[in-house]
Amino acid sequence: MSLKIMAMNDLYRVLSKFFNYRFNLQEDSAPQEETITSIKKNVAFKGANLWTLIFAIFVACIGLNVNSTAVIIGAMLISPLMGPIVGIGLGIGTNDFDLVKKGLRNLTLATIISIIASTLYFTFTPLHEASSELLARTSPSIWDVFIACLGGLAGIVAATRKEKSNVIPGVAIATALMPPLCTAGFGIATGNLYYFMGAIYLYFINSVFICVSTFLIVRYLKFKKKTFENKEDEQKVSRYIWIVVMITIAPSIYLTYQIVGKSIFENNANKFISQQLNYTNTQVISKNLKYNRKGSEIDLLLLGAELSPQQLDSLNQKLPNYQLKGTKLIIRQGLNAKNEVDLSQIKASILEDVFKTSNEATANDPLQLLLPDLKPELRVLYPDLKDYSISNTVFNRLDTNKSDTLTMVVASFYKPIPIADQDRLRLWLKNRVKADSLKLIVL
Repeated sequence: MSLKIMAMNDLYRVLSKFFNYRFNLQEDSAPQEETITSIKKNVAFKGANLWTLIFAIFVACIGLNVNSTAVIIGAMLISPLMGPIVGIGLGIGTNDFDLVKKGLRNLTLATIISIIASTLYFTFTPLHEASSELLARTSPSIWDVFIACLGGLAGIVAATRKEKSNVIPGVAIATALMPPLCTAGFGIATGNLYYFMGAIYLYFINSVFICVSTFLIVRYLKFKKKTFENKEDEQKVSRYIWIVVMITIAPSIYLTYQIVGKSIFENNANKFISQQLNYTNTQVISKNLKYNRKGSEIDLLLLGAELSPQQLDSLNQKLPNYQLKGTKLIIRQGLNAKNEVDLSQIKASILEDVFKTSNEATANDPLQLLLPDLKPELRVLYPDLKDYSISNTVFNRLDTNKSDTLTMVVASFYKPIPIADQDRLRLWLKNRVKADSLKLIVL
């Protein structure tokens, strides 16, 4: 028994040494005063910070408007919104009530200015369609909560290091504070309350959990708490801080609970639809999933052969197998679906099937594989190249009665080129188009 205990102690020491060496956050941390000063400096919104925020908002609005992910990422990189949120978390972790108040005041100001700026943009822009990038910011999921938590942890860890890395910009992109505010402005400009509430909901979730993550790391690193000469004042400040924290976090806990429930329901519902309603002559044209703790609904619109009462009963009986007990299954078909059918839904469904079939055919037919545009590269590499053609073709060998698929390139030059250059061109083309075999004909 003693040998076993000794072995366990040795294992514990080895593991403890390993984790202390690999996961030690104290080793390369900057002095606490330096970190606190750096964070406090970015809390206030005035002068350059305020102008940068406004410019970032307009850039993000344009990105959402034209559905450009690259432009949206650029806006998030230049946005200074993380400053007051991290400041609030630091204030909570160090009992600095003045910093908490300053952070809340500046975050509120930044939020209001951002919504006003985005509302003005979407009021006067000629493009009023809701793009996919914009719609993605109207319905938060559980993944947004995880991203905010993990991104906030990464951000405050990076902020406490001696050498600053590229983590902070990455956190700004991942947590996506800017796009929800722009979407809220779009909701106001178009009079769509659903967009506004969904976007503010996402912004609130992100802000709260970044703040919570900051607080956790600050306490883990044992940042020195603000002390008061009068203990009663210290207790009063601490009490005020926790009141503010609870008022802020309580709604987010409830909202997160709702998000988790909704995400689980939608995942189970989609799994049920894909596995149980895959009939040959009947197709799901549209689906509407309504989550409610008291009773959720799956509303489906079907096109094609009508399902029999026995099939409908069977579907309802299988709902509990997908953790959908108590969910109401509404199926509209036949005459019940006549008034509900939208031609755009049918077109979208048909196009989806055609696109899927086309992709499968392309994947199975080597002749249908797309070839890249080589003009810019060939123009630089071979200035004397006059023209060229490239295609996948089938060569039939008469002697062996076999067929072989290869890539054929025909090129003509203003003046003859040496055989060695032709060989180099053939090898370059073969690697560039990733062809198993390639034939080059030079005219």
